[in-house]
Amino acid sequence: MATSLPLPAISSLSDVSDFSKTVTPFLHQLSISHIQPLFTGQVPIKEWYLSTNPLITAAHFALAVTLVVLVFSEINRNYSQVDRVWSLLPSIYIGHYTLFARMNGLDTRRLDTLTAFSLLWSIRLTYNYWRRGGYNIGSEDYRWEIVRKGVPRWAFILLNIVFISFIQNALLMMITAPAYLHLLASTLPTLPAWSLTDLVLSRGLLLALLLEAFADQQQWAYQSAKTAYLTTGVVPRGCAKADLDRGFVVTGLWSFCRHPNYTAEQAIWVLVYQWSCLVCDELWNWTALGAVAYMALFQASVRLTEKITVGKYKEYKEYQKMVNKFVPGLGAFTGALEFDERKDK
Repeated sequence: MATSLPLPAISSLSDVSDFSKTVTPFLHQLSISHIQPLFTGQVPIKEWYLSTNPLITAAHFALAVTLVVLVFSEINRNYSQVDRVWSLLPSIYIGHYTLFARMNGLDTRRLDTLTAFSLLWSIRLTYNYWRRGGYNIGSEDYRWEIVRKGVPRWAFILLNIVFISFIQNALLMMITAPAYLHLLASTLPTLPAWSLTDLVLSRGLLLALLLEAFADQQQWAYQSAKTAYLTTGVVPRGCAKADLDRGFVVTGLWSFCRHPNYTAEQAIWVLVYQWSCLVCDELWNWTALGAVAYMALFQASVRLTEKITVGKYKEYKEYQKMVNKFVPGLGAFTGALEFDERKDK
């Protein structure tokens, strides 16, 4: 279909997921010459916004955030700057696609639902990050501190530029790219109406978010009880001394797998991606890169985290043998019981 919007001319749902038709024609807008009129005031912000492909606008914003967090991290020697905005950026990107669609009179029912969900996701993650003290001045992810001590200064600066600042920001943009496909699909008169599939997927997102919240709450309750126990020597009501002495939680959702919160988090963005596939009536599309890279990030992060944990708690290796990392296995429900049985022998 012909359109005056900075969107591709598409005529079918299969075109929506075609990278060569929906992204490549607009890559030239990534140039400095395209954003220069905005900075010089030659073009009003609204006019520039509506004349720029929304995926490219998101990319410009991601690059700007990359530059800001890079500068602040090197000035403060605190490399958790991206962590501080992690819970906010996906909602900003999805909200941006929804705003663009609304400003152009497009159907936004699916985008509105994604926006509402992403706000709930942001609120939960922001609260969780704040509760752990992540917004306190001087706080830093202990994993970056360990990595920084283990490599030369020049190597960590390169890591900060390439991975911590750039790749992580690009990743947060990419996991929300399926919303761009929803936007494109809404320009078609043949856009499928809201269906049972949409209802199931949207409720699936809520279920995954609830599971993540429950897992985090169980971890928080355990760590709070352990801290109180180590401080006072008194076992809090409702807790078992053997559990607290172990040093890490193995009950509740944590008996299903070693990282149930991460399992739910990855499931959320896989479902967001899968929703775009179903709307476009395709088995897969190029936005899978975001979901796959997100899961790869969790694999690497958990590998480092568990390496540290094994060094702190002697029984963690046994927990690893009994309970799977992300996907529940035969060890589900039995983790704590087996630990207790071994202690009794």
